[in-house]
Amino acid sequence: MLPKRLLKWAAVPAAASLLLLTLTGCSAEQLKTGYLAGDGKTTNHTSSIVGLWNTSWIVLLIVGVISWGLLAFALIAYRRRKGETGLPVQLRYNMPIETLFTVVPFIVTIGFFAFTAKTMTEIETPPAAGSSHVVQVIGKQWSWDFNYVTENTYDSGIQYQDGNKEGGATNTEASLPTLWLPINKSVEIDLTSRDVIHSFWVVEFLYKKDMFPGKTNKIYFTPTELGTFRGKCAELCGEFHSVMLFNVKVVTQAEYETHLAALKAAGNNGQLGLDLNRQLNLPGNKAQN
Repeated sequence: MLPKRLLKWAAVPAAASLLLLTLTGCSAEQLKTGYLAGDGKTTNHTSSIVGLWNTSWIVLLIVGVISWGLLAFALIAYRRRKGETGLPVQLRYNMPIETLFTVVPFIVTIGFFAFTAKTMTEIETPPAAGSSHVVQVIGKQWSWDFNYVTENTYDSGIQYQDGNKEGGATNTEASLPTLWLPINKSVEIDLTSRDVIHSFWVVEFLYKKDMFPGKTNKIYFTPTELGTFRGKCAELCGEFHSVMLFNVKVVTQAEYETHLAALKAAGNNGQLGLDLNRQLNLPGNKAQN
């Protein structure tokens, strides 16, 4: 009778899992990327990030299934039978089980650390000097400035204006600041802030990094897919944090050069400095308050 009962109880989580998959309506593409945004092909790093993410979940699900299976077996095999009273016989010191529950988590933890360190090292290693387009991104409440350092031009985003006030204008998709990047060209993004802590996040690029006043952080990647991608501040930075949005437009080299030429023709020559930084009393600055 025990095998039949085991099958009956095992059917419950199986049916629940099938129902969950049906209700979520997951597509093959979503499963392939582990429900992460994008298709995993937007930069030279996204495939390794998706691989690390999916492998981690597969390993954890295997560990979970084994743990749930052992738990279900114990609940069923050692449950109180009809007519039994009192506590069951107490067991102590099961060395195989204790060794399993000690060694497996240790191996899983070391494995996660090793593969994460390998992936992060690849992402954070700068390319050869002079081989990248350098762009400085400056966060400000609540918009973005883009200095195209290599080409010595810039683009400045308009800070949020409350449309409910007289003369105000709400943010629209067309009005969002847009960072232009050439496809298949190495890019270095230098991140800093004019006021408070922000965070530069391009959703489909699967990577983000904080921006601090008085400090420069760097991101290195190569865009590998044409298109327009969503960007936002991922650090709560004040009243209108939710509208601190931008786009990243990955284009051909010819389109990139045409856009930068248009910026220069509009008078956007040189670089935007940090002289408008509200934090003028940072250590090392002569100006106070």
